[in-house]
Amino acid sequence: MVLPLTQGIIVMNVLVIGSGGREHAICRSFSKSPRLGRLFCANGNAGIASVAECVPIKPDDIAGLTAFAEGNEIGLTFVGGETSLALGIVDEFESRGLKIIGPNRAAAQLEASKSFAKDFMARHGVPTAKFVTAHSPGFAILELESGDFGDAATPVVVKADGLAAGKGVVVAANRAEAVAAINEMATLVGDAAAEKIVLEECMFGKEVSLLMFVDGENFALMPPTRDHKRIGEGDTGPNTGGMGTITDSSLLSAEDLQTVIDTIIRPTLHGCVREGFRFRGILFLGLMMTAAGPRLLEYNVRFGDPETQAILVRLESDLIDICEAMLAGDESASQTFREIKWKSGSSACVVLAAANYPAKPKTGDAIRGLEKAASVPDAEIFHAGTALSGPPVGGELVTAGGRVLGVTATGDDLASALDKVYKAVAEISFDGMQFRRDIGK
Repeated sequence: MVLPLTQGIIVMNVLVIGSGGREHAICRSFSKSPRLGRLFCANGNAGIASVAECVPIKPDDIAGLTAFAEGNEIGLTFVGGETSLALGIVDEFESRGLKIIGPNRAAAQLEASKSFAKDFMARHGVPTAKFVTAHSPGFAILELESGDFGDAATPVVVKADGLAAGKGVVVAANRAEAVAAINEMATLVGDAAAEKIVLEECMFGKEVSLLMFVDGENFALMPPTRDHKRIGEGDTGPNTGGMGTITDSSLLSAEDLQTVIDTIIRPTLHGCVREGFRFRGILFLGLMMTAAGPRLLEYNVRFGDPETQAILVRLESDLIDICEAMLAGDESASQTFREIKWKSGSSACVVLAAANYPAKPKTGDAIRGLEKAASVPDAEIFHAGTALSGPPVGGELVTAGGRVLGVTATGDDLASALDKVYKAVAEISFDGMQFRRDIGK
């Protein structure tokens, strides 16, 4: 629902769903729009509360979110994470005439089920790794022992089929590590996510993430990004939700980008239409740049975290306008897509994580130095796992999750962005703070 004209501009109330650094970045972008009425976030965090009204509704409470949108004249809802999408929030909102950004339940399977996604790639000729889906851990181990993925010394990728908050992928150095990963997967991500196991050949090259706005047929690319998943420097230690990202034009050559468009993006969008579901929202491609060309690792059907933080600090166009274009899906939408403006240069995001992350993160530690960090030129601090101890007003900011903050900066080039972001990081402290010093290196 739109609100009355304010100085000739039609404004609307916006609801963002989620509570992490990604949602803080999304809320920040919406807050800059002259078309914004009231901005809500469900359920938000201590940092998001500085730019939006946080409401105590969890992302998996579809009925509660629907009732809130209907009761608060929400003209646009933006879904941050994958859980709400997999539960069919878009279907429910659209059945009630509510405008919402994200794919419907059918399209969300591209992320919600690794086996569905791999079968989809195979059906539509999208280049990817050789794979097999095992319907139990035992069958996955038998598949490995058959030799189809090489001998005992061959690396292999083990994936939980279901949603696993970015932690359901293990790149095993050999068969023994792969077997151990299979046996431990249910403990790591839960029985439901690990009910089926996808095995993949291990591809080699540089990873690149490419995100885009999609209206069902047309798409607008965002700056290419690179994530750093492992907890330790030099890409060591266990996988995490992401320890930092960069955006830089050098990540994808013009030739490789055109190959991705021709062999991955267009077949994917056309495949969605042919299978009876148009994809509308944010499409995220996890790519491996191999010697044989770009290959698709996986789909995500929403903004990544912390990719969003590094991407949206460079967005200069009005996010409300872009969202309306995604929903319209007409020629005017195509024009809006063509005119999206991005800040030139590069960006970087460094994640500050709690002690013991990613195993059992410690919480409740006081966070210091945010004001000094925010004073670094072109730096932005996005809150992920933070909370206020004591009273809502005047309480102390403390850690409340594994990934606590995403320190982000832009620069004329990558070196400049990295220099600024690490200057900001140096101003922040809390007990047991972990971060990687090699983001973008």
